[in-house]
Amino acid sequence: MTWWATLCERLGWSRPPLLHIAIDEGTGPVVILVHGIASSSETFRELVPLLVPRHRVIAVDILGFGESPIPEGCEYRLEDHVEALATTIRSLKLREPFILVGHSLGSLIAARLAAMPRTRASRRTQVSRVVLVGPPVYLSPTDIGDRWVRARVNAYLRAYDFLRLNKEFTLANAAIIARLLPKGIFELTERDWTPFVKSLEHCIESQTVVSDIAAVRVPVDVVYGVLDAFIAAGSMTVIERMRHVTMHRVEANDHLIRPRLARALARVIDADDRAGAGALSAAAASSVTASALASVARLEKWTHEPSEKPAESSP
Repeated sequence: MTWWATLCERLGWSRPPLLHIAIDEGTGPVVILVHGIASSSETFRELVPLLVPRHRVIAVDILGFGESPIPEGCEYRLEDHVEALATTIRSLKLREPFILVGHSLGSLIAARLAAMPRTRASRRTQVSRVVLVGPPVYLSPTDIGDRWVRARVNAYLRAYDFLRLNKEFTLANAAIIARLLPKGIFELTERDWTPFVKSLEHCIESQTVVSDIAAVRVPVDVVYGVLDAFIAAGSMTVIERMRHVTMHRVEANDHLIRPRLARALARVIDADDRAGAGALSAAAASSVTASALASVARLEKWTHEPSEKPAESSP
């Protein structure tokens, strides 16, 4: 043990654990992939082959899942996930900003990491763009003015609460679902039960994704399937209205990154007009953030109006 490690142990300081890096392939601009709850880097099995010819693709297993550590006593707050991801990215010693892609819970982690203030110490975790895939946006029902959206979000939160409080039911049904999907796409067992319930409660049920996206100072793309059962209808309206956010609807796709969604996602990542955009200037960033925060303040005016952005319709 080094003198620094000994000192940290004596003072009770704990360093965030390094996450398992499941994939590190290809050359070119770096893309980092962050999967969601009860899953692993296998989430991106359809996407990675589409990116590797033009990018260095890095996929990690998030804290408590896949082959990453399950720290004793961890509460699996969003901060815990973000600190572990940031520590892992710093260990890669990247020289250039990278594109950060998050799926489901991974999108909440990605948004928070990208929203963190830039410091000299965080120069190796500098994000150039954020791509959020199927983000489960559930604001506090008391902050939602539209009663229909409020009722839908309430239903999702009650369902998640039921899953947390009924372990045997949840594990039994998770085993059935896991057998119907490719290995690693969805896995919930006794081993990762604690990371699951605590991440569900502390990150998904109690979340800050809207304010995090509002604070991000780089372009944000949101890609989601029209059939995504984890997205409450109308819940993303406030995000759609942020000037630095571009929405991409993918027809005939659910929450999983299937071939159709993978192709749409690869096109978003490779988009010539967005690639290399980098951080916004201070003036532009201030304008974007002010506009985004104004959208958050208008939560009570949510409507049922559909997105005006064109839908993804390619096969």
